[in-house]
Parts: sequence; C-alpha cells; structure tokens
Amino acid sequence: MKKKTKSNVWHIQWMLLAFVALCFTGCKDDNEDQGEAFDPNKPIVISDFSPKKGGVGNNLILYGDNFGNDISRVKVTIGGKDARIITVKNKSMYCIIPPKAYNGDIQVSALDDNGQVISSAEAESTFEYEKKWMVSTAFGTHYENSNEFFDMKDGPLDAGGGFGNVFWFSWDPLSDYNKLYFTNDGKTTRYLDLEKNEIGTFSHGFDRVTAMTWTLDGDLILSHNHSSDTRTANYLYTRESNYSTRETLGGYARGVNGTMVHPINGEFYYSRYRAGDMWKYDFETGESSLCFQNPYSGVAIYLVPHPSGNYAYMLEQEFYFIMRTDYDWISKTFTTPYAICGTGNAWGYSDGIGTHAQLNRPIQGVFVKNPDYAGQDDEYDFYFCDKNNHCVRILTPTGRVTTFAGRGNNGTSGLFDGEVRTEARFNEPRALTFDPKRNCFYVGDGLNKIIRKIAKETE
Repeated sequence: MKKKTKSNVWHIQWMLLAFVALCFTGCKDDNEDQGEAFDPNKPIVISDFSPKKGGVGNNLILYGDNFGNDISRVKVTIGGKDARIITVKNKSMYCIIPPKAYNGDIQVSALDDNGQVISSAEAESTFEYEKKWMVSTAFGTHYENSNEFFDMKDGPLDAGGGFGNVFWFSWDPLSDYNKLYFTNDGKTTRYLDLEKNEIGTFSHGFDRVTAMTWTLDGDLILSHNHSSDTRTANYLYTRESNYSTRETLGGYARGVNGTMVHPINGEFYYSRYRAGDMWKYDFETGESSLCFQNPYSGVAIYLVPHPSGNYAYMLEQEFYFIMRTDYDWISKTFTTPYAICGTGNAWGYSDGIGTHAQLNRPIQGVFVKNPDYAGQDDEYDFYFCDKNNHCVRILTPTGRVTTFAGRGNNGTSGLFDGEVRTEARFNEPRALTFDPKRNCFYVGDGLNKIIRKIAKETE
C-alpha cells in the first residue's frame, strides 16, 4: 500500500508538470501569434474567408497574412461598408458583417497613427450577402413621456403624433394596397393613404369598434362591440354612397370581436364574446344562423379566413391558442373547430408543433404565400401577433410555430429597431397585415403607440 501511494503521487506530479508545460507552450504560441505586428515591407494577403454567405450581424473569419495585431490599426470593409472587428491575430481576423454590404467585395487595410490607409488587399472572391428582414418605425412618433403623447391628426403622415390603440388592420380591397384602414378600439376608425402619404378618419358614432371587414364588392362592414343583448352590432357601409349610408346585418349581437367574409362565396361571419359562438349571415337570404358553439365562452375570438376559403383560423385571446374551422362546401358553412396550436387556458412562450407551442394572447394574423411551398396543397404561412409575448410568430400549414420578429437581444418587450430576431423588440403588438405591393408587414405596436414596418433591407 505504501509503495502504491508513493507511485500515485509521482504520477500526479508528472501530470501537473506536463499540464503546466502545455499551458506555457500554448501561451507562448498565442503571444507569438499576437506579437506579430503589421510589417509595412510585406503585402497584406487574404487567402480565404468563412462562411461564404450570410447577412447583417453574422460572423466572418478572414484568413491570410500580415493583418497585424492591433484592432485600431486595421480596417475591414465588406461591400464598401465598415465591419466591426472583434479580434485580429496577424494570420486570422474575426469580424461582424455590417448591414447593406450588398456587392460583397472584402477589403483589408492597414492604417497609420492618423487612421490613413497605408496598405490594403482585396479578396479574390466575393461574399454572398443575404438581405435580412429588418424592423423599423413606419408611422408615428414614440413618446418616452406618456404625458407628451397625442394622437396623430388628419393630414400628412409626417406631421407628428402617435396612434393611441391600433387594434385591427384591413386593406380597402379596391385600393391596390394603397389604403389601409384600422380600428383603434375607440370611437373612430382611421385609414392610411399610402399613395398620398396622409392619414384620415372614418367617423361611425360607435363607442367601440374592434372588428372590420369588406364584402366581395368592396363595401365596408363595421361591428359595434357593445354589451347589450337587445342591440344589433353589424353594419354595412356602401361604397356607392361613399360610406354615408348603412344597413344592419343580422339580428341582436353582443360582444362582436371577430368578423370575416368568405373569400369565395361572400357569406359574412361573426363571433360573440359572452356566448363564445360563431354565426353566419347570408346576404342572399338576409338570415342569420348559428354555425357552432365554441368550446369556451367569455372569449374574444378573432377570425381570419384562408385565401382559398377552405378553412379559417380562430385566434382565441383569453385562452391562448388558435383553432381551425373547416369550410363545408356542400352546406356552405364553417364547421366545429379544433385546436391547431397552443393549449387552451395555458399561456406561455415556446416554439413547437401543435400543443407543444405556447402562446400568450394571440390577436390578428395574416396569410402570406410561401414560395417554398409551390405545388403543395397549402402554399401559405400564417403570421400573427402574439401580444403578451411581444412578438410576431409564424404558423405553418403543418402546425409548427416559430418566432419571426421580436424579443431581440435576449429580451422581451421594448422598442428596438434592427434585425427581426437578434435586435428588434415590440411592446404588446396587436394588429398585423402584409403589403404584397411593397413586400413588407405593418405592425400595430400597442404600448409603443406607433406602427412598425418589417421589410427586407432596401425595401
């Protein structure tokens, strides 16, 4: 036992000595590498770089020779834009891809004490720059001090002011995506004229309107979200009268939060809060009929039909999930819904498939065609505002939920522009729409009281 113990001690001592020697050698090699300063008598060489393609914020490693070892004395440009250098070790350099580096040429320059270029080299091949989705402020002014806030007045969009409570977006279907209406959960409905760069107001006299939609002929439907069991809620404003006359659609309805028009057959559908059900109004017969009873009552149900008319999504805010209702083309009505993602009455935040995904008060969504799905039965992704998770998310036709924009910099809520996932933040986004003419999304950023834009760089 005595000999064995002594032998073990010597083994440990030799291992420690070997470890120290290895560390010393490693440190020495590191110091030697970093100690090679730029040599003005030698050319700068760029032999390779990795990866070969990427976008703003991605990492890029350059390989070569005579880069030097002083970050303040070397400059890297990609596509003519300055890249932020993280480390330089003479034969390798680590930097961050800058925004809008479109043409992808890579140049390394050595600088003198005054920041002037004394030597440079350009890579033989170019970097493939991939344009990323970016978040910016489209309309309105954000006020840090809420006491300074005021609603934007009718007139030019750049005149100042914000948006008190953007709730639901809806394009005038005959405006060629130039006129965007929105409810603000208050006494007025407003619209943005993107062609004239103006904002206007549509006065209806109701104390609360959250839902709006359009008939196939381009007439406007507004719903008065009231709490009476003996009052009508849905009204049609005709385009022919310049929306000055209105007619009632259906009978008494209380707590109408969601409405939609079937994109092919043109029937009008609406949900009711207290009863938790969905109704159909047929323009041909002038009659209303119950489609189905929702699994939950006392829930705001927002309705978004698929462009094909084959189904619609029901975003159930208070119960934190999205249901799907399929359309029966024979009986011409929507049928009993079933859960497609999230778990009823259980909020949270996680990406995943079906009930493994967690939501927190989903509100408005929009179907957007995905070119990767060309030829498939369903070619659309569904983008939606997940209000209390402060983000915009994507629901695929297979039921997978991912986060598209927001919660950047490892945060949750706030007001930050930039790349959709790594930088951007929202604060209770509610309204969402897609503009195919300009290839961008507009987001009603609730507590920031502005309208944000999500678009590819330069768009």
